[in-house]
Amino acid sequence: MTTPKPTTSQAFEVQEKLAQLESMLAAKVPNISTLLRDIHRTLKTDPDVVTILSDEECSILVRGLKHQTNTSISTGAIKKAKTSKAMSKITVDDL
Repeated sequence: MTTPKPTTSQAFEVQEKLAQLESMLAAKVPNISTLLRDIHRTLKTDPDVVTILSDEECSILVRGLKHQTNTSISTGAIKKAKTSKAMSKITVDDL
């Protein structure tokens, strides 16, 4: 079974909206929710469009979502808590 290829018009539409999103992010426009909703609606209609987006275009979308939701994606590892010396001296008798 072959998956249908995304239509050129839908792919072009998403690419145009991503370019618009990038310029809005650069201009620090506060409300980009309408544009993000339009992009989401198009991608939901034809998810195969995502497969032809470049890494840069995907990055623009992620930056827009991070901006809109005011979140950040952690890339660092979680540090393990150090056990104190006092805790290491506890025995079963202490419990």
